[in-house]
Amino acid sequence: MARYTGPICKLCRRERTKLFLKGARCESSKCAVERKPYPPGEHGRGRIRESQYLVQLREKQKTRRIYGILERQFRNYYKEAARQRGITGENLLRILESRLDNVVFRAGFAGSRAQARQLVSHGHFVINGRKINVPSYRVRRDDEVRLRERSLELLVVQHALDTSRDRPRPEWIEVNGDARKIVIRDLPNRAQIDTQVQEQLIVELYSK
Repeated sequence: MARYTGPICKLCRRERTKLFLKGARCESSKCAVERKPYPPGEHGRGRIRESQYLVQLREKQKTRRIYGILERQFRNYYKEAARQRGITGENLLRILESRLDNVVFRAGFAGSRAQARQLVSHGHFVINGRKINVPSYRVRRDDEVRLRERSLELLVVQHALDTSRDRPRPEWIEVNGDARKIVIRDLPNRAQIDTQVQEQLIVELYSK
């Protein structure tokens, strides 16, 4: 499957905001957005006419890049969110937050969503006792996510837990770092999702 393999920091610069794609580096002085707060490329410092369509497109691209999702999959998530009851934008964010790779990142078991996706793909996690190696797997209420027995001493997980100790955990998950366990209390509502996106702009873009 296609996957972006270029410089990660260029994605943050293109959106002119920190997407926290590289873990602790994004919070340090090495962050590219702080050193070069303008889009990459020859015309990055030029004046850009920001039409309504461009604003909507950039918001969609920013959200897609935050969660590390390709265009077709993101569009399918939107279609599913539109079919559900309630507010489409909030439904979309709830779907994105319930992905297993996002849950692992939110719990502090990985420094970034990309690292969480790799841990899941390598089969280090079980859900309700069953091994799951699909990053897009969607957790449900009362699911129990654990590191596999043979993966309990992974240094990368211990390092992520140590560096994310001060990072607030979402209210909708319960984390036991010592037992390497995550319990899904409930799926999140909009107030419990701190991702800085304007989901209404995405709805407006896809509604055209």
